[in-house]
Amino acid sequence: MFRLSQFIDLCLREPSGDLDLPQGPLRMRGPVVIWNLIRRCNLTCRHCYTTSADIDFQGELSTREVLEVMEDLWAHGVRVLILSGGEPLLRPDLHQIARTAKSMGFYTGLSSNGTLITPETIGEIEKTGFDYVGVSLDGLRATHDHFRQQPGSFEASLAGVRLCRSHGIRIGIRMTLTQSNAQELPAILELMEEEGVDKFYLSHLNYGGRGLRHRDGDAAHEVTRKAMDLLFETTYKKLKAGHSFEIVTGNNDADGAYLLMWVQQRFPDHVPLIRAHLRRWGGNASGINVANIDNLGEVHPDTFWWHYPLGNVRDRPFSEIWSNAEDPLMLGLRQHPRPIKGRCAKCQYLELCNGNTRVRAHQTLGDFWAEDPGCYLSDAEIGIEGFQSEGQVGSG
Repeated sequence: MFRLSQFIDLCLREPSGDLDLPQGPLRMRGPVVIWNLIRRCNLTCRHCYTTSADIDFQGELSTREVLEVMEDLWAHGVRVLILSGGEPLLRPDLHQIARTAKSMGFYTGLSSNGTLITPETIGEIEKTGFDYVGVSLDGLRATHDHFRQQPGSFEASLAGVRLCRSHGIRIGIRMTLTQSNAQELPAILELMEEEGVDKFYLSHLNYGGRGLRHRDGDAAHEVTRKAMDLLFETTYKKLKAGHSFEIVTGNNDADGAYLLMWVQQRFPDHVPLIRAHLRRWGGNASGINVANIDNLGEVHPDTFWWHYPLGNVRDRPFSEIWSNAEDPLMLGLRQHPRPIKGRCAKCQYLELCNGNTRVRAHQTLGDFWAEDPGCYLSDAEIGIEGFQSEGQVGSG
């Protein structure tokens, strides 16, 4: 996850000598765990990475099993849990799980489509005390309802956002960027301002679940660049005006390098400082600072690697699975630098993005370490103009 607003906030300060940061990317004691507690969902979103549906999926972890895994997670140094699905509010024991997590000391987030945040459920959600609730909006009414394949889902999700706001719950809006909805990003940002929401998460399309089938709808590189330009300028203006405003992006670590180019143009004196902090951020953290547990207890390097299980928490503790030093994918993800190929291997920003999202390369070329076709930077920008890319992947 790229905390864009934190980096832009640095540009509002006088350039300092704050360059004496530890070398290499920041490694957490335990990863952030995104936990898909349930696969059932009342929607069938076109880009769903879990291919959820409104049916019961057999074999999901019981309450007792979940609580036992949480004990192991805490002992292994995990301090952040993001409870997801499917739609996690469909799981009857969600609040018991979340309250236990909170009592243990976990930062506990809820990832929801928002439609089940209603006047009947908001009291329980408030009582549970989630540190953060994220709700997805993939455009305005018609676009969102098309993506979610359910008429009325936009109004239901927006109503959920408003309820969280009125009950003092920290709320943010998420949007997955594609060719079909990129033109509505400005309207979503305006909607956030109207609704008093000050956190936004832009997810670039990643190729997992139904998202793999819809990869042809991935935002073209120029569209992606315009979206990022808008986020940079919007964030800068709001922070400069003294507003509380947080923007993060995910699933395309070229965002860090593209921000550095923006800083070079707008705040050249800040380039050494921003580069130092980007180097410390370290780019893609799948298999290092990010982990996933699915509804059946399978552990994955992140949420988009459901086709690549590392082990099941019913068979071995998460701590043992995550510490496995023999899995070839995990070995490569944790290598620094990673064994990247193609144009990514030659890129001058490799130390900043860490090879970007490996799952896109694997899903399109069948190779963990091939260049990422989702990189939207030109060959000239990454310092390899004239380089002959294998299959010309990602050279747009």
